[in-house]
Amino acid sequence: MLADSYGRIATDLRVSLTDRCNLRCGYCMPAEGLDWLPRPSLLTDDEVARLVGIGVARLGITEVRFTGGEPLLRRGLPGIVARAAALRPRPEISVTTNGIGLDRLAGPLRAAGLDRANVSLDTLQPEVFKTLARRDRLDDVLRGLAAAADAGLTPVKVNAVLMRGVNDGEAPALLRFCLEAGYQLRFIEQMPLDAQHGWRRENMVAAAEIMDALSAEFTLTPDDAAARGSAPAETFLVDGGPAKVGIIGSVTRPFCGACDRVRLTADGQVRNCLFAQDESNLRDPMRAGASDEELAELWRRAVATKLPGHGINEPGFLQPARPMSAIGG
Repeated sequence: MLADSYGRIATDLRVSLTDRCNLRCGYCMPAEGLDWLPRPSLLTDDEVARLVGIGVARLGITEVRFTGGEPLLRRGLPGIVARAAALRPRPEISVTTNGIGLDRLAGPLRAAGLDRANVSLDTLQPEVFKTLARRDRLDDVLRGLAAAADAGLTPVKVNAVLMRGVNDGEAPALLRFCLEAGYQLRFIEQMPLDAQHGWRRENMVAAAEIMDALSAEFTLTPDDAAARGSAPAETFLVDGGPAKVGIIGSVTRPFCGACDRVRLTADGQVRNCLFAQDESNLRDPMRAGASDEELAELWRRAVATKLPGHGINEPGFLQPARPMSAIGG
């Protein structure tokens, strides 16, 4: 197992397949983009498949989520998904995406074994989308969402980040849209993971504010029937249910004590927390001939040193050097 010194067991593996993205969302990267990781440093498809297999077969991983950057930009994604789906015991397999290109890939990914999709959607207004993402691609995202539902990648989850003065008034509209379409909406507090280190607490729309905005138009009641466990979202029944909405208060309501996640970056580094200051290199030992058990032991050691929490609310907090696009969500 992947156990840390605080009794937490990591069973949920987030695998970044690329640091590249076709959007430039302000809470992630600057308008001009970033210097991408050099291609030789990235894990190959075979290397990704091998490490995922080690995680599942030797370390107790039960859920694998492919992330980025934008994972749909990885040409080998359907094949990587198929190899993960062939593992025994079979993990649950999902993808977190901005939805661009999902209209073409939802069917092939479902056929390959993908179980579900999480799609980022922060606004329903084209002009606001262009402001946030610096690209005019809202229609592409909406088509991707519809395609995911049609392909059976359900439940289709929508992730929304509210930014003060930009889209902070859209919480009720986003919920209405998702209720009508049958998507599951989750609001996520903006976290200090932008490349330009421009995050400011006062600009973050907190979980309590989101609750207030939604409660002005909907009746929200805690979903007592669902044991939260290690799930990051607090879920609420909307107008008595069965529809639900989730709020992930990563900053103001941290859930570190129950965290079961571990991350593998696109260049083969294990991160035991989004905000970790250290990484453990699996790529180089693997390329040097390390056995599966040797790699598994390196992985165990990486997780064993996990800190009790992300530390955002501590005076000495330091934002990680890598931005979200290079870490993987």
